[in-house]
Amino acid sequence: MSTAADRKLQTRADYRHFLAIPTRWMDNDIYGHVNNVNYYSYFDTAVNRYLIDAGVLDIHGGEVVGFVVETQCQYFAPIAFPDTVHAGIRVTQLGNRSVRYEVGLFRNDDDTPAAAGHFVHVYVDRASGRPVAIPDNTRAALEKLLVP
Repeated sequence: MSTAADRKLQTRADYRHFLAIPTRWMDNDIYGHVNNVNYYSYFDTAVNRYLIDAGVLDIHGGEVVGFVVETQCQYFAPIAFPDTVHAGIRVTQLGNRSVRYEVGLFRNDDDTPAAAGHFVHVYVDRASGRPVAIPDNTRAALEKLLVP
């Protein structure tokens, strides 16, 4: 997403999977809204929860893990405690060793995102830190989120 006009084109229907994340009192900053640093945490939480629930991410013992190598976020409207964030995720690029997720953060029942962005995982061998092919079971889980 590159402009506010793009935001108007995005709705909840454009995302393949959602995770509801309640905001916390401590998420609000001095300006009375959720501080920007928390938005990246919502991205990470939504994607990794999906991978864990799909049975393709073992955060403690998995031999292959995804490292975030790129991230970006645009902010369109404030979120504040006690809102619930509905993090929508989709995959827009699925390569041999990397995947690009796009995440829309929807405030409560809003149909357009309060924020939207992306991040890229490169899959690596946990022991060596070297890039590896995305495992077949992980690829199958990611394909369920793929949009044209």
